[in-house]
Amino acid sequence: MKRLPFAVALMLLFGSFTSHAQVIAIKDAEVRTMARAGIYSSATVLIRDGRIEAIGPNIAVPANAKVIDGKGKILTPGIFAAETDLGLKEIDGVEETNDVTSEQPRYSAALDVSDALNPRSIVIPVNRIEGITTAVTAPGSTKGGSLIAGQGAIISLAGALASDDEPFVIRPRAAMYASLGEFGASISGGSRPAAMAKLREAFEEAKSGGLRLASSLSHESQLSPLDIAALRPVLAGETPLVMHVNRASDIRAAIKLTDDYGIHLIITGAGEAWLVAKELAEHQVSVLFNPTEDLPAQFETLHVRQDAAEILLKAGVQFAFIGGGEGGPRNLRQVAGIAASWGLSKDIALAAITLYPAEIFGLAETRGGIEPGKVADLVLWDGDPLELGTSATQVWIGGIAMPMVSRQTLLRDKYLKRLKDKKND
Repeated sequence: MKRLPFAVALMLLFGSFTSHAQVIAIKDAEVRTMARAGIYSSATVLIRDGRIEAIGPNIAVPANAKVIDGKGKILTPGIFAAETDLGLKEIDGVEETNDVTSEQPRYSAALDVSDALNPRSIVIPVNRIEGITTAVTAPGSTKGGSLIAGQGAIISLAGALASDDEPFVIRPRAAMYASLGEFGASISGGSRPAAMAKLREAFEEAKSGGLRLASSLSHESQLSPLDIAALRPVLAGETPLVMHVNRASDIRAAIKLTDDYGIHLIITGAGEAWLVAKELAEHQVSVLFNPTEDLPAQFETLHVRQDAAEILLKAGVQFAFIGGGEGGPRNLRQVAGIAASWGLSKDIALAAITLYPAEIFGLAETRGGIEPGKVADLVLWDGDPLELGTSATQVWIGGIAMPMVSRQTLLRDKYLKRLKDKKND
């Protein structure tokens, strides 16, 4: 591959690069649409003004189109990472670069990650060149903080290259986040009932418009006026509540709690969700989980198992994959590939990192599949995307070809060049 001049590569990496949507035709690729059309063994996808205009084996290509040869390659929707800290954290070991959690209990539900998102984060290109095009970036609870962590956002991994038509923050305040289970108990005096009571008190206070409950007049309110305002869309069922919970009994408790208030519940973590698959399906609760976490790392995950995805699928539970370990969401396709190796169909495994998260977060009309009218968030792969040795050859976000460089590739090329120069001396 021809190396870019270092200065040009830096401009591409940090966003000093402009491009405009144009007519693009990706020809002769195997197209996995994640939609009704299924899989085309060889087809053309036509993109105009950032949207998919047509798809099929006999699509007329306009004379002004930029033609991409997709022969021998696989085209899929961009990967939709359903739970990340992208744009909120740069380096784990440097606190100043971490805006994911707060130990300040003054605000909880009012915390909005949109206020801290950095489109020029060096972590964004690292994940983008691995096929991630859309991500939910979420706050987290921490000891010293609140059970209610705050509001997450949905972002485009175009980052600083985003446009007015396809902005960096696709949907601010996309979901509220909270914790129960072991961690919720640990920040509530060591008791699950105490954690549940704190959440009920918060919901009751928000429901009453900030008026103190008779039972809470003797102590200070746990919510600020801003927290109360932020919780109103949750109690109205307009904004989902993403609850981190693992144990089957805790999942049942979360379902009952949110049913009592008419809250749209999504659970994350969900180690033992397969044990309550029937209840989850009946209550239309979606699940975010990492299928590779198949060993009991905690007491609340004693019953995790490899085929949990298959059990949830058969029960009619909507789910999406999260995780990827220290590598972050860029390893999501490896997570999906492992799930497929354990018996889940490859189509479902791929849907769990593309279409299904778009459905769960209400963006399936515009993302998650390759269909006319949808945003052209696409990835062209040099092999099966669920195979470890496969690489993305090109990523498009909103119809714009993204620079396939990151800090890692720049460092790799820099030192490979030095090694080559040294050998030539």
